[in-house]
Amino acid sequence: MTEAEQKLLDLLDIEQLEVDLFRGQGSGGETPTRIYGGQVIAQALAAAYRTVPDRLCHSLHAYFIRPGDPSIPVIYSVDRARDGGSFTTRRVVAIQHGKQILNLSASFHTEDEGWDHQHPMPPVAEPDAHETREAVRDRYLDRIPEKHRSEYLRERPIEVREVDPLDLFEPKPSEDAHNLWFRMAAAAGKNPKFQHILLAYASDMALLSSGLRPHGLSWFTQQVNGASLDHTMWFHAPIAFNDWHLYTMDSPWTGRGRSFNRGSIYSQDGTLVASVAQEGLMRPQKPRS
Repeated sequence: MTEAEQKLLDLLDIEQLEVDLFRGQGSGGETPTRIYGGQVIAQALAAAYRTVPDRLCHSLHAYFIRPGDPSIPVIYSVDRARDGGSFTTRRVVAIQHGKQILNLSASFHTEDEGWDHQHPMPPVAEPDAHETREAVRDRYLDRIPEKHRSEYLRERPIEVREVDPLDLFEPKPSEDAHNLWFRMAAAAGKNPKFQHILLAYASDMALLSSGLRPHGLSWFTQQVNGASLDHTMWFHAPIAFNDWHLYTMDSPWTGRGRSFNRGSIYSQDGTLVASVAQEGLMRPQKPRS
């Protein structure tokens, strides 16, 4: 297990303070200046799971209210909204500096019988056909300011193979639809609840950039002020995130300073294991005075 993987596992192992009250680390996620959205979602789901012993989450809906401060912990308060015969509902509020930074609702379901169908996984070359995250990153090293290089080169816990990466600094307009493979080797042997928590963490990666692609933009061009506004996720099938999964994403609409983005996550054998939807802020970056 790499040091980065161990740090992520520790990050998602939240501390119980009291009945229905939990604390998670603020630092250590994908971004250094504010808490990575997937981290808060995953910790909030972990808090909800601590109060649901016998059911798996089938859906979660989260609103990002304020940017998270990575210099201090996050407090998670769980409301046991309902314990029903087939469904359990939890509401989680994430708090920093006495204010809400995220609200999350999650629903948990016993397994039922029913009819099955799914859309097929798109035809994409296998993960080994694509460059590693590190190889892509190294191409731009000489264009990263010295003060940001240590963060840029920091080891990451999620292994990523992007199918058709754009130039980070000079992207050309392209289709909004894009794909990446991702996995985390240290997920091997983790229970189904923790597989959900890890996938929730990873599901915020690259999704918001879908709306940038048709406009020839990237987060490195310093033209866009962007942030996740809300995040919804549905879990469909068992997950083993130590194996490769294909994240296929698109952005049907951008406008009025917002971007709507969708994602489908498939296991390598083509099983649709989760679906994601997200709206994000996407407006021109104004010069600082």
